[in-house]
Amino acid sequence: MTLSIIIPVLNEAASIDQFLQELTAVNDSSIEIIVVDGGSSDNTASLVSKHNVVLINSAKGRARQMNAGAAIASGDILLFVHSDTKFSSITEQLLCISATDSANSWGFFKIQLSGQHWMYRIIELMMNFRSQSTGVATGDQCIFVRHELFKKIKGYKDIPLMEDVELSKRLKRESRPYIIKKMITTSSRRWEKNGIVSTILLMWRLRFLFFIGVSPTRLAKNYLP
Repeated sequence: MTLSIIIPVLNEAASIDQFLQELTAVNDSSIEIIVVDGGSSDNTASLVSKHNVVLINSAKGRARQMNAGAAIASGDILLFVHSDTKFSSITEQLLCISATDSANSWGFFKIQLSGQHWMYRIIELMMNFRSQSTGVATGDQCIFVRHELFKKIKGYKDIPLMEDVELSKRLKRESRPYIIKKMITTSSRRWEKNGIVSTILLMWRLRFLFFIGVSPTRLAKNYLP
C-alpha cells in the first residue's frame, strides 16, 4: 500500500521547512510527498526545494491546489495535510492510514490544538465530538482517501471555502469514515490572531450559512478578509 501526502501551501515560510524535515525523516519508499504552491510571495518555494519532495505550482485556492497534487499522485491512498500540522508519532500515525479498506475507504484524525489556553481544550472536544458524530471532517484533521475513490467522486469541488466539509459529505455516501484516534496537533494561530470567541462565532456562522444553502463564494467574499 503506497501513500501520497499532498500539502497545499501559500506563504508558509515560517513552518514549511521544519514540517518537511519531520516528514522526510520517515524515509519510506512507499511514501511520496507532493507540495503544491498556490503562488507564494515569500521564500516558501525555495525552502521546499531543499527537500526530497515533489514541488508543483497551481492556481491559488486550497481545493484547486489539492486537486492538482492528486492529479500527479501515484499512491494508493491520498493524504491531504496542512503545513502547520504536527504528528506526535509520524511513522505510527501514517501506518494507521493503511488500515483503510473497502468498508472504510476514507477517514481522518482526531485533533488537538497547539495553544495552551483552557478554551482550546473545549474547542478540541467540540471539534472531535462533532466530526465523530456527523462523519464530517475539516481540513485540519488530515483527510485521507483511497485514490480510486477520490477519482470516482471527481475530487474536491472547486469552491473557495468549505471544500473539506463538502468533500466529506460526498465521501460519506460511499462509506463510513475511519477515524484515527491517535491525535494530530494543528496550530491555534487563527484563534490567537483573531480572538478565540470571535473565531468560534465566525466558524459557527459560516457553517450555519453553508448548511442552509449560502454559496461558498458568497461566504468567502462577505465574511473572510
